[in-house]
Amino acid sequence: MKQMWQRIPYLLMLVAGVVACAPVQPRDAEISKPVTMETPEIEAPQPKTPGSLWTTGNGSLFVDNRASRVGDILTVAIYEQAEASKQATTSTGRTTSASADITSLFGLESNLANLNSNIDPANLVSAGYTNDFQGSGSTTRKEDLVATLTTRVVEVLPNGTLRISGSKSVTVNHERQLIHLSGIVRQEDITPENLIDSKYVLDANIVYTGKGVIDDKQKPGWLLRLLDTVTPF
Repeated sequence: MKQMWQRIPYLLMLVAGVVACAPVQPRDAEISKPVTMETPEIEAPQPKTPGSLWTTGNGSLFVDNRASRVGDILTVAIYEQAEASKQATTSTGRTTSASADITSLFGLESNLANLNSNIDPANLVSAGYTNDFQGSGSTTRKEDLVATLTTRVVEVLPNGTLRISGSKSVTVNHERQLIHLSGIVRQEDITPENLIDSKYVLDANIVYTGKGVIDDKQKPGWLLRLLDTVTPF
């Protein structure tokens, strides 16, 4: 048993050496992966009739260019601002005191004095208890996100609302910033410029994240995370 415990440091060194020698995948290959989405089925446009004044195409003098069908493009102006604060204070206190004395008990109180001269029948029991508690807490959170994202209509619901989804990826100095938005919008909330504010997006799922050198530096190393997981303290 003692020999087994003596071998543990060598085993840990061996495991650390194997991990250190493991090949590291280049960050560029991971960052350069494009963001792919499922392409919705789009109806093929009807062929135009050469020389005709009226065509069966999508354009019309009486129909605007706002998104209304699957595959249409819709620009979302993202402006999300949230701020919350909470403060709580608690203060409690309690004081208790009790005393007991026996001045007459069938004449037995005199026997107590005979047994011990320090016993005073008029002051047998005296106790006191004091409890004080004070607690306070406060929290503040503020979030701001301003961006513009072009999305695509992926589904037209039976009531006419549009399900949209879109992503944008920007890579600068091996640091990739990704923003994604999905949700449901009403056609009447879309402006004539084919623009809609993010506050009108129902069930909005907005994700803004980054991956790269800065993201790696914001996280502790793998050994520290391992020790933090297995430590019982």
